[in-house]
Amino acid sequence: MTKKARKAGEVAAAEFKARCLELMDRVRETGTEYVITKHGVPVAKLVPVVEARRARFFGSMAGTVLEYERPLDPLDEDYEVNRG
Repeated sequence: MTKKARKAGEVAAAEFKARCLELMDRVRETGTEYVITKHGVPVAKLVPVVEARRARFFGSMAGTVLEYERPLDPLDEDYEVNRG
């Protein structure tokens, strides 16, 4: 039986099981990606985590109010609570 040639970054499932922690450390340190295969068929991908930037809280609503000239004037609308 002959072994199939694997592409760089491909790891057989059995090899991944044996070297999982080592491969995860390498991914974290170098950003290398691995494709895990079963019988030569890709089944999973091990990739580094990319942290999303957190949005600023203060100032996050800047520019969202279009215009309201007289905010303290009563509204012209009749609300259900006011109906008798």
